Amino acid sequence: MNLQITNDWQTLLSPEFEKPSFQSFMDFLDHEYATQTIYPPADDVFNALNYTPYKDVKAVIIGQDPYHGPNQAHGLCFSVQPDIKIPPSLANIYKELKSDLGIPIPEHGYLENWAKQGVLMINAVLTVREGNAGSHAKIGWEPFTDKIIEHLNAREEPLVFILWGGYARKKARMITNPIHLVLEAPHPSPLSSYRGFFGSKPFSKTNEFLIQTGQRPIEWSV
Repeated sequence: MNLQITNDWQTLLSPEFEKPSFQSFMDFLDHEYATQTIYPPADDVFNALNYTPYKDVKAVIIGQDPYHGPNQAHGLCFSVQPDIKIPPSLANIYKELKSDLGIPIPEHGYLENWAKQGVLMINAVLTVREGNAGSHAKIGWEPFTDKIIEHLNAREEPLVFILWGGYARKKARMITNPIHLVLEAPHPSPLSSYRGFFGSKPFSKTNEFLIQTGQRPIEWSV
């Protein structure tokens, strides 16, 4: 399996690629892609890293695993391809965006504009079997994506970590550098969004922090 990272993440993560455990996991993924329907397509697995170089990261949104329906996942957590119906969790993110910043609710769910401005949208698990949420959890991705968080925590430039839901909030223990801002809230899914996600104002809080630390704020319209 030829998973390519095309920027500074490649140098940072190359020791992970060389570990025997990760190489064995890649062999497993090769077999999965050959025998199952796996999302996202193999060429898109590292899109979050390819769209947002390490040196450019300003904010991090951590998801759980990719959408498991046809043509949805393309490597950015919560994002879907432009012609795909907006999923419920993203619809709630858009509702909060409008409430927080007054930005009209977008007509599509493609979040590439955020990624190219420095919002790293990374799932803890980067692949999934069709129709089987969590099917690639706890078999190899988590140590790799934890290493990504470790590298971000070590950065000398202040970042915002946006943690939605219990799964992402467990990662807060890894964010020990006091220069960073951690924003925690319930998950935006319909099951939990009314327990504190709505009204959490993550977008304005992120931009306020970026301005305070001398960085350009994110233009959150998509």
